[in-house]
Amino acid sequence: MLMMDDIIRDGHPTLRKTAVDVAMPPSEEDRKILESLLEYVKNSQNPEVSSQYGLRPGIGLAAPQINVSKRMIAIHLHDDKGNLYSYALYNPKIVSHSVEKAYLVSGEGCLSVDDDIPGYVGRFARITVKGITLEGEEVKLRLKGLPAICFQHEIDHLNGIMFYDHINKQDPFKPIEGAIAIER
Repeated sequence: MLMMDDIIRDGHPTLRKTAVDVAMPPSEEDRKILESLLEYVKNSQNPEVSSQYGLRPGIGLAAPQINVSKRMIAIHLHDDKGNLYSYALYNPKIVSHSVEKAYLVSGEGCLSVDDDIPGYVGRFARITVKGITLEGEEVKLRLKGLPAICFQHEIDHLNGIMFYDHINKQDPFKPIEGAIAIER
């Protein structure tokens, strides 16, 4: 089981590397890593488990965050309608996106960033993601709202990009023109 000590922190060089594709079919080791990412996110949202093991709650986790520079992400969250998005994907890729932008009013956080970094993080409002599930099936997901933002955050990790790289340094709360403000 992954613990907070397994998650590398901001400043670690792996967080700024471009992760490599996972060879298909995945090795047993890669399968275990991807399973552990999803397990962490689920455990971190369980109040009993998270307090017992001191897990910071998260809705997504990418392999580079545990110092594995491979293209794997896990996401476990509910959208504003209560629909569950629970995915562990190999080699996820954004294949299309809207012109329209969106951002979380509350800003974004990250399990690899201990400090609160305030500001609006501009993202695409809608995206289509392709990836391969733990079961080896290719999926194509059309996402909007919080799920779209979360997937973009985790895929950024695979490309060595941190959420705060998207924040306007001069004016962190400058309204993003024409963007959808998402409450969380």
